[in-house]
Order: sequence, then C-alpha cells, then structure tokens
Amino acid sequence: MKDNLRVAFFPDSYLEVNGAAMTCQRLVNFAREKDRPYLCVHAGPETKIETVGSVTHFSLKRSPLAIALDEGLAYDPLFTRHIPKIRKALADFKPDIIHITGINDVSNAAAYLAWKMDIPMLGSWHTNVHEFASSRLRRMFRFLPAKVLDPFARMAEFRIMQGCILYYQMPKVVLAPNEELVSELGRRTKRTAHLMARGVDSEFFSPAKRTVDDGILRIGFVGRLRAEKNVKLLIEVERAMLDRGLTNFKFLIVGEGNVREHLEANMKTAEFTGFLSGEELAAAYANMDIFLFPSETDAFGNVAQEANASGVPAIVTDKGGPKFIINPGVNGLIAKNADEFIEHTIALASDPTLLASMKAHARDNAVSRSWDAIFEGVYDSYLEAVEIADHQREEAKAAKTSKQTIKAGSN
Repeated sequence: MKDNLRVAFFPDSYLEVNGAAMTCQRLVNFAREKDRPYLCVHAGPETKIETVGSVTHFSLKRSPLAIALDEGLAYDPLFTRHIPKIRKALADFKPDIIHITGINDVSNAAAYLAWKMDIPMLGSWHTNVHEFASSRLRRMFRFLPAKVLDPFARMAEFRIMQGCILYYQMPKVVLAPNEELVSELGRRTKRTAHLMARGVDSEFFSPAKRTVDDGILRIGFVGRLRAEKNVKLLIEVERAMLDRGLTNFKFLIVGEGNVREHLEANMKTAEFTGFLSGEELAAAYANMDIFLFPSETDAFGNVAQEANASGVPAIVTDKGGPKFIINPGVNGLIAKNADEFIEHTIALASDPTLLASMKAHARDNAVSRSWDAIFEGVYDSYLEAVEIADHQREEAKAAKTSKQTIKAGSN
C-alpha cells in the first residue's frame, strides 16, 4: 500500500539552507529511492516542472512583490496566481494525500486546493514560528522599555500560536519534531498527532573525518548567525573561558548571517568559515570537540544531532526541541540559563576524561537514529490520514442517507 500511495508535498522551505529544508529534501529523496510516486510543489527561481524517477518537482516563481522573511524565505501575496497551474498538476497526478509543512504562500495554496478537490491533508510542524516571531519583535523594538516590550512580545507569541493551531486543525493528522509539541498540538487541534523526529546520516557525519591533531580544543557552532539563534552568547562563553585562565582553545563557527560581523569584532579566538556543505561541513563537525547550540527557538535542532554523529557532545538550552536530543551527562548537557550554559562549557572543556566519555556516547546515540525508519513512520501517518478521511466520508454519507430516510418517512 505504501509503495502505491500518491503524495503531493508542499514544503514551505525547500531550496533554502536550513534544517527544515534539508529534512524536506531528504523526505523527497527517500520517496525517489523507494520508487514511490511523489509530487513536490515548492517555490523556486523559475516556474518549471521536471521529473526524476518517481518524483515530479513543480517549482513556482514568486512575484517581485514577495516579502522577504528571512535568508532565502519569503511570502508572495500574489502566489494565488499559480493556483490554476497547481490545480492542473494535482488533477494530473491524482494524489491520495496532500502534505503541508507550515503557514506560507505555498502551503496556503495547497490547503485551499485540498478543500476544493476533497483531498485529505497531513501537516508537519518544522519551525516554532511563534517563538521566532517574538524574538524578531523583541529585537526590532528593543528601544521600548521592558514593561512595554515584554507583554507586547508575549501577546504576539500567543496570538501567532493561536493562528498556527487554527491552521493545523485543517489536516487529518499532525506531525511534530518533539514530544512536547506532539502533546500540545494534539491537545489543542483535537487532531491525531505523532512524532516525526529527525534522523542523521551517521556515515556521512563521522569522527573519522577529523583532519586536525594539534591538541587545541575546538568549540563549535553550525547554523545561521542571526539573533534568534542566540549566537551572541558565544561571545560571553569565550570571555568567561579567558577570564578563568583557559587558553588552549579556539572557536570554530560555521555559517552566515547578519550577526557575523558583530561576532568577528568581539571574539578573540574564533575562526569563521562561512557557509559550508558536503565534505567540508562533515570535516568541520569532526574537527570540533564541543558543540554549542544556544538557540531557544528551534523546534528540533538538526545540527546538534549531526555534531553527535561526528563524535561531538552538544550543549543546548532547555528551550525548544534540541533538549530532546540530549541525555544529560551522556551525549551532552542542557542549560537552564545563560550562566549555566557558560559553566557547562567550562566544566566540559576542563575535564578531558568526561569529554572523552561523552564523545563516545554522542556517536552511539546518533547512530541509532535512522532516516529510513522516520520516513516510513511518515508514510504510516499518510495512510492513517487517508483512512480517517475515508471513514469521515462514510459517516457523512450514512448521516445524509439517514436524514433523507427520516424525511421521506415523515412525508
């Protein structure tokens, strides 16, 4: 049944460089490798259709009026002009289910057509957009006094989450990247909710790809260098380490973003590589000894898992999804606040025995997470959503027949 299931996928992020986009790309590649029929509709630099194996890619160009939201991400208020083309593509493909991933122009078109064409929908949650927006607002209006800004940001976060809940009531089944979100979305949407964790390629990300052996402790970060990733905390970590007399270390920072210039101006030991991919990225991870991920808004945090696969323990915050990857004291540490984040880093950097133990366990933890198993679970959820929709149609049909019978009898 899975091999014959026809899926139309509408990712809100696909060609961009971020964890959500990479997960979506892996899902599409999984369908192609399994030779399962898959239609992937996404925004791109031009409008075109191409088929590779069992997968058809339908790229749609945004208009000049598209509003930039983040690096590579945008929202096009005129994206609805593509609806006739998308509708034809769906009519030709004949999907059993539509899969959406978030609130944006691409998914909005998908949700509308799912309703018009009576196609069941599954929704997966990839980004804590409510926390992301709150972080942005706090930065934009940082000139306001805290007594004004704090309640304003909290209200915005609350309202945005309310909107997300309404949006995710449309699918029959909802998937989320951590148990906390699974519970909340299931409870608030009244929909079936399941875990869609993230896997890691433990052959590609491996400690065997380490290229340095100079005895210098490397503390790393991989990701977008933006305020919502809380990367300025790295400056405080470095300063505290230097104040404690630690000297045999350096920071290895991989990524790009508008905070890079500030970090470069305020960090003394850091090497900035810019954006890396492929073997260069794998080697960068393997060259690290401790991985820091100070973000408080990520729904999962793929990078912490990639670091683990490379034999690198990760220190994360207790906010968002990354904490679900970490078994404290085994493959990393979880910090409750900035001070604890700094202390965890110093403690691990100062204890070679503990660090060596965590490195071994980090690798073991990551190897157990298979992408194939995760995506087979997604397909199980596709089937469940189709079954729920079929059952609801049968119930509606029976109710209509019963109503007509009662009406005929009364006449």
